[in-house]
Amino acid sequence: MQADAAPIALDAKTILLAALAIVSVLYLIVLVRGLRRHHAETGETNKPTPGGIVAGFVTNFFDTLGIGSFATSTAIFRQWKMVRDERIPGTLNIGHTLPTVAQAYIFTRLVPVESTTLILMIAAAVLGSWLGAGVVARWQRSRVQTGMGIALLVAATLMVAAQLSLMPGGGTELRLTGVSLAIGVIGNFALGALMTMGIGLYAPCMILIYLLGMDPKAAFPIMMGSCAFLMPTASVRFIRERAYDARTVIGLAIGGIPAVLIAAFLVKSLPLVPLRWLVVVVVLYTAVTMLRSAMKERSGRDVPDVKPTA
Repeated sequence: MQADAAPIALDAKTILLAALAIVSVLYLIVLVRGLRRHHAETGETNKPTPGGIVAGFVTNFFDTLGIGSFATSTAIFRQWKMVRDERIPGTLNIGHTLPTVAQAYIFTRLVPVESTTLILMIAAAVLGSWLGAGVVARWQRSRVQTGMGIALLVAATLMVAAQLSLMPGGGTELRLTGVSLAIGVIGNFALGALMTMGIGLYAPCMILIYLLGMDPKAAFPIMMGSCAFLMPTASVRFIRERAYDARTVIGLAIGGIPAVLIAAFLVKSLPLVPLRWLVVVVVLYTAVTMLRSAMKERSGRDVPDVKPTA
């Protein structure tokens, strides 16, 4: 069964990567138009800040090595007051889109995942992100703060589980059928929607795949393909709603793409266990401060606006 699936999966991946190239070009067109409109309407410069470029390099470098970029970026944004809280979800999705697409092209290998499973789970994540971004982009600051605070707590929990080797071990299947396929599609739809709030898809998608009894290798084309397609899709909604910080978005992309290339082709691996524990602590701290800000916002106390800085 697995041997027969290989050539089908190859064709599916070739089509998906070709489609991703088209999606990426269309996304770039929308992004450039959005940035021009932002400058024309607000008079604000689109020149990236040095802090945004450094943040893009650091977070995408470690994302390529398996740390993740959303939770770490959120922590940096809040610590150095780079992005207003209500603009963080859009800034994360838009700014990290191109580095994520680069990762998808670099790391997607000829893993023999059955084509129907691969395409349906990616399509579900994309649909979830489109609907989720349309909702999150219109949220008020306190609701974004609450949603992201909870998302960061979930992310920290998943990180701890991975560090303590509490993740499920997976199975040997390279395809899903029947009820299992339905669960996989619904699950990835939910994860695509949650990603628009700032929780990364990689770790929860991997857990979902393991719980469904699939081979751990199957996680990579599914989760990387899902992110590479859903992030441009979600980003279009955030761009239309102007729910992002333009300077930081450009900085993340400029710093992120070379970081992916360096991490993938030159560094390849590092001893990351101590760093992951540090990230857990930072993410937990950021989650608590985000939730506290939401409580203050809702109680009517003044919460100072965050202005972008270098």
